Amino acid sequence: VLADPMLRLVRVMPDGSQVSVRENDSWESGNDVASVRDAALRMGAFPFATGSRDAVILINLPPGTYSAQVTGAGTTTGVALVEVWEVP
Repeated sequence: VLADPMLRLVRVMPDGSQVSVRENDSWESGNDVASVRDAALRMGAFPFATGSRDAVILINLPPGTYSAQVTGAGTTTGVALVEVWEVP
């Protein structure tokens, strides 16, 4: 398991170029924590533990083609699971 994932969301443009939309490496920073907790609860997802290193991006996006990229902190490697949810 990748101990400290960094999640990056990019938009793939029609010409193939990529534009960074947002990054996160700790769900409790860069997000509204209450909104993340509420979204997880409404979707039936597992709750994020306080202090965990889970990476989360909660965002409204216009239609388009996007890619999620996950890397490890420093030179760490491991396996990461990316889930995409449409939150009503």
